[in-house]
Amino acid sequence: MNMELLIILLFCVILIGFVVTGHSIIIALLIGLALFLLYGKYRRHSWSALGQMSLSGVKTVSNILTTFLFIGMLTALWRASGCIATIICYTSGFITPAVFLLLTFLLCSGLSFLTGTSFGTAATIGVICMSIARTMGMDIFWVGGAILSGAFFGDRCSPVSTSCLLVCDLTKTDIYGNIRRMVKTAMVPFLAACLVYLIAGFLTRGGSGSVDVYGLFRPEFTIHPLCLLPAAVILALAFLKVSVKKTMGASILTALPIAIFLQHQSAAAVVKTLILGFQAQTLRVGEVMDGGGILSMLRVACIVCIASCYSGLFRGTGLLDFMEKGLKTVARKTHPFYSVLLTSVPASMISCNQTLAIMLTHQLCERLGLKREYLALYLEDTVVMIAALVPWSIAGTVPLDSIGAPTICLLGGVYLYLVPLWQGLVHLRRIRR
Repeated sequence: MNMELLIILLFCVILIGFVVTGHSIIIALLIGLALFLLYGKYRRHSWSALGQMSLSGVKTVSNILTTFLFIGMLTALWRASGCIATIICYTSGFITPAVFLLLTFLLCSGLSFLTGTSFGTAATIGVICMSIARTMGMDIFWVGGAILSGAFFGDRCSPVSTSCLLVCDLTKTDIYGNIRRMVKTAMVPFLAACLVYLIAGFLTRGGSGSVDVYGLFRPEFTIHPLCLLPAAVILALAFLKVSVKKTMGASILTALPIAIFLQHQSAAAVVKTLILGFQAQTLRVGEVMDGGGILSMLRVACIVCIASCYSGLFRGTGLLDFMEKGLKTVARKTHPFYSVLLTSVPASMISCNQTLAIMLTHQLCERLGLKREYLALYLEDTVVMIAALVPWSIAGTVPLDSIGAPTICLLGGVYLYLVPLWQGLVHLRRIRR
């Protein structure tokens, strides 16, 4: 066994061990960073060069770190301004628990296609759906999975999605041509996900939808149509294809005066909410509404910063070069799709975020001899989805943290694994023919 493979296996064992035992994943990532730095030193790179490699990786995710800041403030102010409470009060009478999961999946799919962001979708409509679910006593496992599935529907195939644009940039392909191909490969998984959530909704109704939501929220919030403005701003600007950051910023600025003047919160309390998150005055409301804030994003920001160092180190030290020969063998004996699929799993586990996972998978698979259009499609059907299923990756944990759902909800995100599973079956059938 060569040293490179040994280091990667050791790192994966450490990560899985920390996840299983419940210890902080950040410590495991720091141990991994030390391992990769020592490997670079073994390959006779100077500490200065290794530092430059690490920083080059961090620079690639600076945009993601800024997005975290907006998500933290947005999720806090939507709570503090009464936006979520008002939406729950206005819609609770029209929602049937049996079809709630399906509606959640469809709503999140629609908004994620408009905005192109899984993080933004979870932080907005996802928070609303989860708050409604908690109010109605719904099964959080399935609700979290439906939100995650819908959030990544648009993240995969929206023309304004950063991951979609990244794949186009890496493969030098046309985005609208890619989207047409993605629609074809996603049709069966999308319909299957709808069926799963419809059946799950009928089998696990849990809540009755008869909770007195007005009685629950009125002691703490003023329920008024003006409270809907932050959500209306998100939808309007999404239709106009305004950038995600500007859209979130506009919604934040809209929610600020509502929180101060309509909900009668002091400026100091609003600033505290922006940083620490919203905290309700009563326990019952807190179970539904507490959360958000800049500090809620601190953990995932640390994960991104550490993991992004890996990309630069892998590229500079050639740690993953040994995988290319094996991938070519798999592609030759089966189908190139399976090489991309096999690559996407360790890439997602090592990188801990979607952006770097896409870059690593492309880096290792670009010399398989695939047409650019097929490589782009295979990346969208594998690593874009699989990155969200890794329990320590921010791709899935950030949306779940935004809505206050446990990590186990990853298993409920059926659309995420139906896409690669369906394509795997399609190519297996072609091989047999």
